[in-house]
Amino acid sequence: MKALTWHGKSDMRYETVPDPKIEDGRDAIIKVSSCAICGSDLHIYDGVIPCMEHGDVIGHESMGEVVEVGRDNKKLKVGDRVVVPFTIACGECFFCKRGYFSGCERSNRNFDKAKTMWGNSPAGLFGYSHLLGGYAGGQAEYLRVPFADAGPIHVPDNLTDDQALFLSDIFPTGYMAADFCDIKGGETIAIWGCGPVGQMAIRSAFLLGAERVIAIDTVPERLVMAAAAGAETLDFRDVDIYDEIMSRTEGRGADACIDAVGTEADTLSGFTAVVDRIKMATFMGTDRPFVLRQAIMCCRNFGTVSIVGVYGGFVDKIPMGSAINRGLTFRMAQTPVQRYLPTLLDHIQEGRIDPSFVITHKAPLQDGPELYKTFRDKKDGCIKVVLNP
Repeated sequence: MKALTWHGKSDMRYETVPDPKIEDGRDAIIKVSSCAICGSDLHIYDGVIPCMEHGDVIGHESMGEVVEVGRDNKKLKVGDRVVVPFTIACGECFFCKRGYFSGCERSNRNFDKAKTMWGNSPAGLFGYSHLLGGYAGGQAEYLRVPFADAGPIHVPDNLTDDQALFLSDIFPTGYMAADFCDIKGGETIAIWGCGPVGQMAIRSAFLLGAERVIAIDTVPERLVMAAAAGAETLDFRDVDIYDEIMSRTEGRGADACIDAVGTEADTLSGFTAVVDRIKMATFMGTDRPFVLRQAIMCCRNFGTVSIVGVYGGFVDKIPMGSAINRGLTFRMAQTPVQRYLPTLLDHIQEGRIDPSFVITHKAPLQDGPELYKTFRDKKDGCIKVVLNP
């Protein structure tokens, strides 16, 4: 089959790879009809994600038609149309039974490596680091889905691929970011990053009852899209974000702050972001946590900092003194997608949100390598890329 494969920093290729095969009785093989490039894929493209191997098939936002099922899989049948969560979960372990599917104890084939790195292992992920299982991803013509009786969700016939695809990752992730903010109604939520996840977080915050959303970015197209959802927008190159948020919240700070940026904060966002970049370049640091620092400082006393941007290693100069003395709550996770799917599918079917609004570019799979560059460089108004094998 054809697939997008990683061969080093800024080197993504469209090439032929072996077809996936059923390896376990609970597996399924999906013929991919639509897949997408995620912002976290750009961390791979930029070479900042460890334990990648040349030839790895990338991608974790995929949907399509079931073409083969394992003998023990009683949930799916050939011909079913499904969305595949990016988190691989068995559905039976301690964490899955509690709805924490991204903490699955069985799905990471490199459990011990992850445990050495992080103290314990999260779930396996599609198309990502070998620390997380080294599973082939879904930017391909076909995808093997392990534990396929516990992951994929059926897509109703009345929904298009564009409406359903983002149930795989960015809609649940953005929704979780807002859900972590414990919104009761009337809150002000500040969101750093107006990429696809940030856009979903903005709309999810309003869905959950937030009165105001303050969205922070510098890319004009992203800020326009955020404003269209009703957010107040701030360009971090034009204003001091801390001063502006304090001014807009009577000096109190936002009720909750969402970091939807993660490890690759723009170096133009502040002096310490430049320092972070230098540390990464000289192997003195693993991440650029400027946004996380700023979110902590901009959050009101006893507020919540919700972290859904990807961090991979160790972050430093985090103002824990501020967090402790002012009673902040931190919420963060790789998204347990399966936990949110029924609710979010209902939101789409009932017309409360159409996630396809975020799509700016659609193309055949073979155009993927060039569109990775377009997305990374924020060219041509690119916010979200959907590929069709």
